[in-house]
Amino acid sequence: MGEREKGERREGREGSRTGRAPKGGGGGKRRKGKGGGGGPGTEGTGRGGGGQGAGPGSVPTCGVPGRGARWKLGSEAAAGRRAGHGGRGEGGDGHWEAGRSRRSAGAAGAATAGAAVAAAGPAAAAAGGPARGGRPGRGRAGRWRLGRGPVPAPGDLFRPGSGRPRHAAARRGARVAAAAAATTPAARGRSPGRSHGPPERRRPPGPRRPRCLRAAPVLLPDVVTLLGFLYASSGENTGIVKKFPRFHNRELEATRRQRIDYPVFTVSLWLYLLHYCKASLCGILYFVDSNEMYGTPSVFLTEEGHLHIQMHLVKGEDLAVKTKFTMPLKEWFRLDLSFNGGQIVVATSLGQDLKSYHNQTISFREDFYYNDTAGYFIIGGSRYVTGIEGFFGPLKYYRLHTLHPAQILNPLLEKQLADRIKLYYERCAEVQEIVSVYTSTVQQGGGRPEACDLRNSYLDLKLRYGRPSTCRAFPWKQELKDRHPSLFQTLVEMGLLTVPRNQNESVLEVGGRIFEKAVKRLSSVDGLHQISSVVPFLMDSSCCGYHKASYYLAVFYETGLSVPQDQLQGMLYSLVGGQGSERLSSMNLGYKHYQGVDNYPLDWELSYAYYSNIATKTPLDQHTLQGDQAYVETIRLKDEETLKVQTKEDGDVFMWLKHEATRGNAAAQQRLAQMLFWGQQGVAKNPEAAIEWYAKGALETEDPALIYDYAIVLFKGQGVKKNRRLALELMKKAASKGLHQAVNGLGWYYHKFKKNYAKAAKYWLKAEEMGNPDASYNLGVLHLDGIFPGIPERNQTLAGEYFHKAAQGGHIEGTLWCSLYYITGNLETFPRDPEKAVVWAKHVAEKNGYLGHVIRKGLNAYLEGSWHEALLYYVLAAETGIEVSQTNLAHICEERPDLAKRYLSVNCVWRYYNFSVFQIGAPSFAYLKMGDLYYYGHQNQSQDLELSVQMYAQAALDGDSQGFFNLALLIEEGAIIPHHILDFLEIDPTIHSNNISILQELYERCWSQSSEESFSPCSLAWLYLHLRLIWGAVLHSALIYFLGTFLLSVLIAWTVQYFQSVSASGSRPTPARASSDPTAPSTSPAVTPAADASAQDQPTVTNNTEP
Repeated sequence: MGEREKGERREGREGSRTGRAPKGGGGGKRRKGKGGGGGPGTEGTGRGGGGQGAGPGSVPTCGVPGRGARWKLGSEAAAGRRAGHGGRGEGGDGHWEAGRSRRSAGAAGAATAGAAVAAAGPAAAAAGGPARGGRPGRGRAGRWRLGRGPVPAPGDLFRPGSGRPRHAAARRGARVAAAAAATTPAARGRSPGRSHGPPERRRPPGPRRPRCLRAAPVLLPDVVTLLGFLYASSGENTGIVKKFPRFHNRELEATRRQRIDYPVFTVSLWLYLLHYCKASLCGILYFVDSNEMYGTPSVFLTEEGHLHIQMHLVKGEDLAVKTKFTMPLKEWFRLDLSFNGGQIVVATSLGQDLKSYHNQTISFREDFYYNDTAGYFIIGGSRYVTGIEGFFGPLKYYRLHTLHPAQILNPLLEKQLADRIKLYYERCAEVQEIVSVYTSTVQQGGGRPEACDLRNSYLDLKLRYGRPSTCRAFPWKQELKDRHPSLFQTLVEMGLLTVPRNQNESVLEVGGRIFEKAVKRLSSVDGLHQISSVVPFLMDSSCCGYHKASYYLAVFYETGLSVPQDQLQGMLYSLVGGQGSERLSSMNLGYKHYQGVDNYPLDWELSYAYYSNIATKTPLDQHTLQGDQAYVETIRLKDEETLKVQTKEDGDVFMWLKHEATRGNAAAQQRLAQMLFWGQQGVAKNPEAAIEWYAKGALETEDPALIYDYAIVLFKGQGVKKNRRLALELMKKAASKGLHQAVNGLGWYYHKFKKNYAKAAKYWLKAEEMGNPDASYNLGVLHLDGIFPGIPERNQTLAGEYFHKAAQGGHIEGTLWCSLYYITGNLETFPRDPEKAVVWAKHVAEKNGYLGHVIRKGLNAYLEGSWHEALLYYVLAAETGIEVSQTNLAHICEERPDLAKRYLSVNCVWRYYNFSVFQIGAPSFAYLKMGDLYYYGHQNQSQDLELSVQMYAQAALDGDSQGFFNLALLIEEGAIIPHHILDFLEIDPTIHSNNISILQELYERCWSQSSEESFSPCSLAWLYLHLRLIWGAVLHSALIYFLGTFLLSVLIAWTVQYFQSVSASGSRPTPARASSDPTAPSTSPAVTPAADASAQDQPTVTNNTEP
């Protein structure tokens, strides 16, 4: 090793110990730790920096310089010296040797925006990449947060601080092997490309005779399906996290433990690569141990298309090898890796028939260290390295067996979908070539060349009044024009001044213009009528890389919106959009895998991969003043009061606020500024106008919130010239008035500009006591970086507690860190919980401004009575999985069932109310609606009383009186409430053992939850129930039985006496005689003895003498 290299290496070690970034070098050992540049959210301006950051929620502004550094790349002399004691392995045609000193995995791979590249390792593979010398790219722990600034929502304008966790200590450096092994013969037995028979009896691992290689695929108890569905990898710092448990079978677990120093396993995965790696390395599949170090195996793709395979040795060092052959592009292929002690077999097979592509065997004399439960696997990208650009297919992992490719049972299950992906990119290659040739011809000719057979009004005028031009036909055949008529039509209609001049960006620009043209037609009064004619334009736009069009197509086909429903085609465009990192497409994929609906398998780790990608971008998008973004507001179409305050710049509410703000009303000034800054309440985003109101309020009033907001604007320099002196004065003034955001801002100032960590921590502790979530997050970053005053060591546990506290306060980056801890499970205080990780990442992703823009367009259309446009945008928003749009869409379908039935192939009301009730925080009216649908049955859905009871119970638990009322009615109709539902409602079945008692409890709760002051249905039902109970009690009392018996006895006695008296009077008749009193009336007989015929039917009347 030369003196220069030695000096640089010594300087690197010194920097690692002291935390300083050596000039041009780095403090790398095996740690992924102190990397140069800032951590997530930093500017990466440290002297050892320069790399992009990783870590959740990173922002490239207001960062803190990285404190660590990277290793200076070594020389071939150093590599040769290391090769002398590195061991020798044998490949197909010779030896491997220790490779040139390269960066570690962390240093090699770009991480997410704003964080540092990892500390470089002393050695890596010849192709470059993650030798064990460095952690997978961890730099600073997180961003320092100044505070929310002029916003009413989580997040802030300033994100000071570093990002990724860095690690103080470093392990020994890595030894790297450059793979020069030759390709071995394909197989000694059966060819991998031939078809296989049924599975045969499993054979024990170990050497086999050649004839054993002909065995059919076998099913083994140690096989794990890491991925069963296609995954769209966007080439960014997100991927799928998987973790292996220990075997429950004691024999298998004992075998696994015995093979820690002699790994025997096989990995088989399908890949579809669009491009080779744009960085030095891209992640395919790699293991990260409990110390955040790369382990065995770690497989990456290089920028030349080779595989970079890295292993950790028993003695603590690492080896990295590179395959001789490159991977195929735009072709589905299966990659099989078999490890058997020190031998690695790499095999690639093309297509469904597994046609052999390339095989290579590499042998080593070193012992690999392999413990697949002491960490987690990552498929694709992570904080440490970007993922590949393309698609992952099924991935099988045989934990205890090494298998020949012919024995591996890992077919490409989604064959039709995989074929459509291949056809899509073949078609798109033609589209992109047409656009490129068109723009290239325009640039070369200085103007747009007119095709001889094309005419429009512009060409006619130019030919009539312009200079004579030579008609130059494009080099396209008629067959090509027939395949892409909409594209040629769009290119012809593009004006001369609108033709892109930059050929590199021309394809994407043309795609954007095609999309804008299509959306303009969709936004018309009868926009839903236009969908079928717009689809070809959206397809061309998607092929040009403008993936908003891909998401539109995905939704159209999945819901059958004015097109025939085609789930497979919808999946295609959703995956294509996700691969292109389109935000709504990724959220759609994340939601479908989170719930397991629409033929997407339930897979929380896969869902997290999509959601975390958008969640990481959300804080960046929130502070980007450009783009089609709006603040995500929870506005329900059933809430009339909220709808009344929606306004525009010429609306009554806005004009009244502006009037009050002009008069000096501080509250009006702040609200007006917030509406303009974030685009809230229907007002268009206008940061410049917002800053004017912040300045006016801060300088004219003593309101601490306005003073603080304007201080942030001055620190940031958004719309105004930076003025740090005035900003500090205003910040101190706001802090003196007791505003906790300003106290946190002072801590940020002393950290960012004065490098006074002790004073920064003092202010942050004070703000944290006042309840400021930004301060909690910043304290967590101090502990994660190990720079908290007086505590030199890193404390991930304490950092996690601060992050969790910040997340509970709505802090976006704190939430992202918690979701990361839950998905990896590497922190004891955060046991692995993939579902909870998805929930936290989903919560952040649904705050994305691009989603807010779609929701706002749907709301504005609804308020204006444009039903076609409202239905379109609410369908687009609802398919991302955001609950408020799902319930709003169901409400629109209830209001306009004719519209929903005519244009949607799905059962709109059922689908979106059903989706919404499985969301966290769903409104009670959605549960009531689903309860009604289950009770009565809806279209093709049959009646289900059990599910109806569950829906009503959930509404009741949410405090809705209607839920209690409906449950009581079901009981009165004879339904039985299961005990688990009663337990759910905290009704003790032992106390309320009969239906009457349960009814009383339900009606009482219904009445207590009712918001009506006068008589309500609940109170009337309660009163009626008690009247019935009183009447029933009266009818069934013992007194009534006694009185009834007594009265019955008296009645019988009186009857007997009466008949006796009647019989006695009949046996002794008395003759009639005249009364002695002349005034006494004469008694008339009941019927006169002599009556004429006319009076026989007339009633008799007693004749009384007149007085």
